[in-house]
Amino acid sequence: MKIWLEFTYKTKQNTETAFVSEEMTVEEALEVAEDLLMTGRVKHLVYVDEQGTSVKKKELETYVKGVQTEPHAITVYFDGGYEKYTRRAGLGCAIYYRQHGRYYRIRKNALVTAIDSNNEAEYAALHLAAKELEALGAHHLPIDVKGDSHVVIKQLAGEWPSYEPELNRWADRIDEKFADLGLLPTYELIDRKDNQEADKLATQALEGIEIESEREVKPREQDV
Repeated sequence: MKIWLEFTYKTKQNTETAFVSEEMTVEEALEVAEDLLMTGRVKHLVYVDEQGTSVKKKELETYVKGVQTEPHAITVYFDGGYEKYTRRAGLGCAIYYRQHGRYYRIRKNALVTAIDSNNEAEYAALHLAAKELEALGAHHLPIDVKGDSHVVIKQLAGEWPSYEPELNRWADRIDEKFADLGLLPTYELIDRKDNQEADKLATQALEGIEIESEREVKPREQDV
C-alpha cells in the first residue's frame, strides 16, 4: 500500500500553507507524520491511500502489524530473450520484498520452447514471475511490476490495444493469476539499463545456466 500526506503548515509568523507529500510506504508515512506533528506547526494532517481515500492512523498501524509477517512491499522485474531460429526463449525475473522487517530477493529463470516472438517471451517471463509470487505466498496487496517491454507494460496497463491472439492469451493468464492471488499490479516501463538483472537471468537461461535462488539482501536505495 502507498500513502501520501496532506497537511497544513503554520509558521512562527502564523502564515499557513498546504502541502501534499510524495507517495510513501505506510511505514514511511507514519514515521514522517510523527516527525511533522512533533514540530507543533502542522495541523489537519490526513493520510491518503492510492484510491484517494483518507485513512485513519489506527487503520494504518493495524495494517503494518498485519503485513509484517507476510511478504509485502513487492517489486517485480522481468525480461524475456528470444532466439528466432530455434524458437527458444529465456525467461528471467527478480522479485524484491520485505518480511519480518527484513529485505529479500528471489531470482528465477527458465528455458522454454515453441515461442513465436520476443513479445511472447516477455509475457512468458512475467507469467513466470507471477507463479513465483504464488509460491512465495504473496496475496491481497499492491505490487510494482517493472520491465523494459513496451508491449507488455502498455498492454497490461490498458494503454495499448492487443490484436494478437497469443499475446492476449498470455495477458489473460497473468491477469487471472494476479486476480486469484488478490494482487493489484502497477505497471512501470523502465530503461533496459535499469532491467539488467532480469535481462542477465534471461540470457543465462538461453545459455543453459539455471538460476533459482532466494536470499536476504540489503535495502536498496528506493526502499529506504
